[in-house]
Amino acid sequence: MKKYLIVFLISMVPLIELRGAIPYAVGFDLPIVPSIVVALIGNMLPVPFIFLFARKILDWGKDRKVIGGFCRWCLEKGEKGGRKLEEKAGVGLYMALLLFVGIPLPGTGAWTGTLAASLLDLDFRKSVLYILLGLLLAAAIMLAASLGVFGAVNMIR
Repeated sequence: MKKYLIVFLISMVPLIELRGAIPYAVGFDLPIVPSIVVALIGNMLPVPFIFLFARKILDWGKDRKVIGGFCRWCLEKGEKGGRKLEEKAGVGLYMALLLFVGIPLPGTGAWTGTLAASLLDLDFRKSVLYILLGLLLAAAIMLAASLGVFGAVNMIR
């Protein structure tokens, strides 16, 4: 149970998310399906809060002395991600959101994708659905990569 809690908590960390949680679960030989479910729940839990409140909090904090730099960095990251989505997507903006969240590259994921969707004023329900679908894609990619890496390590032993 403790290792599932760690999977859950890792999946909630920005920039790490389930991209770190799934390799952790595979590396510690946790059952795959429950691990993915726990990682998905942990990664999705912050999404509604980020969508509904992050922009307001970041706008409020960007001029504050202690947190201003961090808030401005988050706003710039989200706006940059949003602009990339708009440029590449055209009509398929939600599909681009799915791919942005789903392709496990540095700086992409549910946190950045949700902030970008919020900054672009996208529909809340559609955004959450496509973010979830993107996380399923990322989970599949990370599972395949993790099984390949850990499988190769086990063959060497």
